[in-house]
Amino acid sequence: MGDAYPRVTVAAVQAASVFLDREASVAKACRLIAEAGRQGARIIGFPEGFIPGHPLWYHFHPATGPTSRRYATQLFKNAVVIPSEATEALGDAARQAGAYVVMGVCEKVAGTVGTMYNSLVFFDPGGRILGVHRKLTPTVGERLVHTGGSGASLRAYDTPYGKLSGLICGENSNPLAVCALAGEHTVLHVASWPALPGRGMLPRSDRALMTGRAFAFMAKAFVLNVCGTVDDATRELLAYVDEDRPYLRDPSLTGGSSIIAPTSRVVAGPLGPEEGVLLAEVDTEECVHERLIHDFAGHYNRPDIFQLTIRTDAPVLVRRVGLGPGEGEAERGASPDGEPRGAPRGSRRSGAAPAE
Repeated sequence: MGDAYPRVTVAAVQAASVFLDREASVAKACRLIAEAGRQGARIIGFPEGFIPGHPLWYHFHPATGPTSRRYATQLFKNAVVIPSEATEALGDAARQAGAYVVMGVCEKVAGTVGTMYNSLVFFDPGGRILGVHRKLTPTVGERLVHTGGSGASLRAYDTPYGKLSGLICGENSNPLAVCALAGEHTVLHVASWPALPGRGMLPRSDRALMTGRAFAFMAKAFVLNVCGTVDDATRELLAYVDEDRPYLRDPSLTGGSSIIAPTSRVVAGPLGPEEGVLLAEVDTEECVHERLIHDFAGHYNRPDIFQLTIRTDAPVLVRRVGLGPGEGEAERGASPDGEPRGAPRGSRRSGAAPAE
């Protein structure tokens, strides 16, 4: 009979954050996880920065103006520490749904002020944190509030359905990031997108669809293109001048979630601007079919010509060297076991140490 490659129901959750409100956004996320779980989803993806929202105001407000500074402060105050009560609640929702959940969050490190990461948190069906991916390079206005992660988080996680990976927004079109995850043999990939593009960019649906189909074809993986959307309350908060309001109401600029097969065909969606849970049952054996033709991390490449090296060590900014007897060398920013201090640890439930 040979090996079996299972079918699995996957869900792309397209929804608006409760903008800059961590607790309310967590509660909404838990409700949506439960809804997707009731419909049979075992892999559930969320948009970029869903908790507590994405710094979209930089598309409209002056970067150093009072509104942007106020919103940025609220973003930090409502950012997610990993682990924390927020991740405990999300883990409980994943456990009750019996699903893997990939959640977009704005992350801060406990005990620090002023630095945040644009992150994806991976939960398993037991509610444990598998790991955290921190966006490698913040994009446009994100650079004012987010710093970049390290190569340690550029990886895929084992599931009974195949390897699970995720990237954030523009990372999904980075050829080297695609190559890295193809080399991890990803089968199910969450491409997490914010609610709005910057001015002058392609509408969110077009950009996500183009990028998701390209990723699926190159990696020979199923892609959950998970886009955010914007509610009326957030539109009012984002508008700076009257001309912003028609732009923010343009239905082509937001939403557009889809699910894409390894052949690059669209199997579900794209959604419009409305909130919704997009589902599809996918057959992971399709990944076998397609990689037998083009395995860009295997027989259809030339490692004697092309090689990709990924640095997985986290850089340390400040190094303190003790000069007293027996002090040795200690690093600020590193814990006693050598792990970068502030790197995401395991959930309280498991005590596992996920990658960044």
